Amino acid sequence: MLTRYAYLAFGLLMVALASLGAILPGLPTTPFVLVAAACFAKSSPKLDAWLRNNPLFGPLIKNWQQHRCIGSKTKIIAVVMILAFGSYSLIFALQEFWLRILVGAFLAIGLTVVLSLNTCPRVIKEKPDN
Repeated sequence: MLTRYAYLAFGLLMVALASLGAILPGLPTTPFVLVAAACFAKSSPKLDAWLRNNPLFGPLIKNWQQHRCIGSKTKIIAVVMILAFGSYSLIFALQEFWLRILVGAFLAIGLTVVLSLNTCPRVIKEKPDN
């Protein structure tokens, strides 16, 4: 019972972070959505169904569960955001050397994770036989 509530609470936290990631550059969305989906699958069928049917997050989950991949558009946006806003932070926003090292390490980790995920192949629609 306690485990169910822990999964539920962690899943809600992940949805909150994913929502922030959808609007804040540099904060990823996909990993948080995937963790939330796993948590809701173990804790709340209602929230699991809501997340899967969500127009923003549902396609990410479906691609991952069916093909273990993320869309090329999602991957490109993530890489560009990490590089653009990460570079801006490192060059202009951060003054402390140790903070630049720390943020640079987090950016490198995020970039490595995004680039290591499989990219979904483009689906070629077959023409119906006439």
